[in-house]
Amino acid sequence: MAGGDRAQASRMARGSRILILVASIALGLTYILPIWTISLEAPQYPEGLGMVIRLNTIEGQKKHDLSNINNLNHYIGMKRIEPESIPELRIMPVVVGMLILTGLLVAGLGRKRLLYAWTAVFLAISLVGLADFWKWEYDYGHDLDEETAIIKIPGMSYQPPLIGSREILNFTAHSWPGTGGAIAILVALTAVGVSFREWRSGGGRDRRAEGGVGAASSKKLVGVGSLGLVMMFGLAGCGDSGPRPLVAGVDACADCLMVLDSNGHGGQIVSAKGRIYTFDSVECMANHLRMAMEDEGVRSLWVVDFSEPQSLVVAEEAFYLVSPTLASPMGLGVTAFARLEDRDGAVHAFGGDAEDWSGIQALVSSAWPDGRPSGSHGGHATEVSVPGEA
Repeated sequence: MAGGDRAQASRMARGSRILILVASIALGLTYILPIWTISLEAPQYPEGLGMVIRLNTIEGQKKHDLSNINNLNHYIGMKRIEPESIPELRIMPVVVGMLILTGLLVAGLGRKRLLYAWTAVFLAISLVGLADFWKWEYDYGHDLDEETAIIKIPGMSYQPPLIGSREILNFTAHSWPGTGGAIAILVALTAVGVSFREWRSGGGRDRRAEGGVGAASSKKLVGVGSLGLVMMFGLAGCGDSGPRPLVAGVDACADCLMVLDSNGHGGQIVSAKGRIYTFDSVECMANHLRMAMEDEGVRSLWVVDFSEPQSLVVAEEAFYLVSPTLASPMGLGVTAFARLEDRDGAVHAFGGDAEDWSGIQALVSSAWPDGRPSGSHGGHATEVSVPGEA
């Protein structure tokens, strides 16, 4: 190959240089758009709580959200989220600025080797950033101050997912790239696609014909990369969600919105999508199942074993007592047991009627034909207050 041909083969096509130029400029939008978002859903927070992670700070989605999240973290011994104490928020603006400047340099000089090096560095920084973000979440969710924690659950961690959704106590945590993060992903895909195209168009072959093959290959690569990201997001959010112990003073009832203050009653519904709904009484769970779960679908139903309040039993397999003497939080006197002998012993001790799950459903339908009536509380629940708000 002559010197001129080699020089020509080492240079990027005009279209590739334009793509890298546009991608580098687009990366500048990460300075003003959110990189990542973490949101929390719970019955006692109907509007939700959320954090927006930007390139140089962390802030609440709404005015008091970050303060409310820090107040909640205090109960379980988590550290406060203070942006000024996170060194990555000072480093990332510099790192992204360097990527933008070097990307513009690649587009200006048009050298393939510079393109390959820039793409490799970009991908390496992206992977390191994701790993560091996961470590940050891990530290906050596991490094708890047990001496100051008001609520202690042995073996419990409070780490949000890197990507996807996860149940944490009575909250559903969602973690997804923000608009700026999505732009960074698209820039990375563009860099990979352009690099692959230029690599395919190298050598002494006809650039026009080879460019057509390279363009088609790069389109396929971008398509496969996008599909891989979608699959990764989907798999990350599809963990096997199952029941967990209810936590008095933290969990709230999805049906009546009251905070649980008794460990002896309650239940959980695991929806078809894996979301967990908690309840302060069996009757609230049966009512919610009848009135609100038809569209979402149900994976499993669980009730608290009165004899062992930290244990949950499949609702259809539990043994029930309906007794005015053994009151339940919502007033219908429904108590569940995992063992037949425990239920029968309670019948002798408290009186009342033995029932199965279908009998409990019929009881709730008869007592509350139009849904749980307002004011149908048994006097054991307390109203929910939102920290940081009047």
